[in-house]
Amino acid sequence: MAREELTRLTGNGNGNCNKNDCPNVYRTASGSFVVQGDVSNAFTAPDGEGLVEIPEETLREAFRALGW
Repeated sequence: MAREELTRLTGNGNGNCNKNDCPNVYRTASGSFVVQGDVSNAFTAPDGEGLVEIPEETLREAFRALGW
């Protein structure tokens, strides 16, 4: 899936995010979410999965964008 196929919910000009290098939350056409953040080593994820860490404010921004 290409980034252009996703709806970006966060980092749209607010804060220090320029281009695509900050933690972000995206929504897919099917309604699921893709999260971009720093790689986390909190525990070993199962095969085929990964862990990312994002700031609380990024989630709050995504909730506001969705009207939650």
